[in-house]
Amino acid sequence: MTIRIGKISLWHVHAWDYITEAQEHDDTEIAAVWDENTERGQEAADRLNVPFYASLEEMLAQDDIDAVIVDAPTRLHQEVITAAARAGKHIFTEKVIAATQAASNAILKEVQASGVKMTVSLPRLYAGYTAAIQDVLQQGLLGQITYVRARLSHDGAIADWLPQHFYSLHDCQGGALIDLGCHPMYLTRLFLNEEITDVSASFGYVTGREVEDNAVAALSTASGAIGVVEAGFVNSHSPFTIEVHGTEGTLLYGTPESTLLIRTKAAEGQYTDWTELAPAENVVSAFNQWVSHIQNNTEDQANLDMAAELTRLMEAANRSAKEGRRIALTELQKA
Repeated sequence: MTIRIGKISLWHVHAWDYITEAQEHDDTEIAAVWDENTERGQEAADRLNVPFYASLEEMLAQDDIDAVIVDAPTRLHQEVITAAARAGKHIFTEKVIAATQAASNAILKEVQASGVKMTVSLPRLYAGYTAAIQDVLQQGLLGQITYVRARLSHDGAIADWLPQHFYSLHDCQGGALIDLGCHPMYLTRLFLNEEITDVSASFGYVTGREVEDNAVAALSTASGAIGVVEAGFVNSHSPFTIEVHGTEGTLLYGTPESTLLIRTKAAEGQYTDWTELAPAENVVSAFNQWVSHIQNNTEDQANLDMAAELTRLMEAANRSAKEGRRIALTELQKA
């Protein structure tokens, strides 16, 4: 049976990417559009040859809409995702779930109560390099992990190709870190593989906008391991980079080529030469996983747990940069 999807907003730069995924999947189709911007929504609906609804409530009331893809501004996530859950619609959403832990918890509570299937787009969790790095860590080839660094940036603010609404603090609830920085944030947390106790962040405003366009966040753990997350809108030719360091070796990705390099201690205690690792196959995309969960009545609690943790870390980083101090995660409000 075809899963008919209502599109909630075309605000995000990846909105049409997810529409394409739905169009290319044999079991899904875009069936309707709602957008907080009426002109943009009507234009998208006309392009897709589907109905446009000026009222989100009306679209969600349609019996032939089974699910929604959410690409609304972050400030609207709690409102629209909660409405979709209460209407019994399955939910695929762009990260982050929300800007605060309290809002994220409230959303997830509604999703759980409704019984709908929700998946958050965290695409780099399912990349081949992530699987390969996880395999190295599970084998213990790096020893005890002591330092993880991940960086993702582009030149959108200086080359002026990023939409202007991505610089709205009201809509986005942040800048480079909450947008691009989400990916290195959840990867850093994954590779550290332990609870984060504190977050310290510093933001830069190179282009003078109201949101940061240059950001770094340091994650602390009880063991003494440190994670460093970097993101920016003002960096030309900056490669996506991952470093994982441990007591027995180091793994590098993207320095600068998209290859995995590892150097570890040999059996006799001497370090090996740098060795290139073959990448693993990409895991099934988050969208395709979501469709499968709807069809098979399964859950991916790991996806939702990571998405919830991502919100906690982002809230702590934003507070740290604003207040100029380290933020303990125990300080964050729990709903």
